[in-house]
Amino acid sequence: METLLVSTGLVAVAEIGDKTQLLAIVLATRFRRPIPIILGILVATLANHALAATAGFFLAQFLSGAWFRYAIALGFIAMAVWALVPDKMDDEEGVKARDGASVFLTTVVAFFLVEIGDKTQVATAALAARFHSIALVAAGTTLGMMLANAPAVYLGEAATRVIPLRVIRIAAAVVFLLLGLWALAEAAGLF
Repeated sequence: METLLVSTGLVAVAEIGDKTQLLAIVLATRFRRPIPIILGILVATLANHALAATAGFFLAQFLSGAWFRYAIALGFIAMAVWALVPDKMDDEEGVKARDGASVFLTTVVAFFLVEIGDKTQVATAALAARFHSIALVAAGTTLGMMLANAPAVYLGEAATRVIPLRVIRIAAAVVFLLLGLWALAEAAGLF
């Protein structure tokens, strides 16, 4: 249960103000069809995070030892710094739908591609390496993405005005930093 809750909470906080949340807002304002957009986000996130969790899980199986645990811990600390950097969505990220493309398919493709290399994908791989669970991590990080993005689809730009993005980025950075410090302490044998 800890794995699911940590994965959900971490990604839900980290996702606020992220480029994929901005993409959700753009798609919602462009198409004004929330259900296919939300379903597209769900499918893309499940696929992307299942792959990331699988990669993290198997990397942890092949790369063991104290140095790998330190690398995971330092990865979380690096994500804390990364969380403080605002995301900007480029025009060339494939948001525009082509003639005949459905809103659902456009959302699946756009979200899957935009999520590649994103901090939530990297966090998913690190969480799977840390907790040794593909299913719980992928489910938790997907749930976290949905908790952050579904309201963005329905509320549009107003969702990002509720809490200043700077505060959200700082909160995400603190969570990543605490996880990194916790993993460092475990690697050093303090727990």
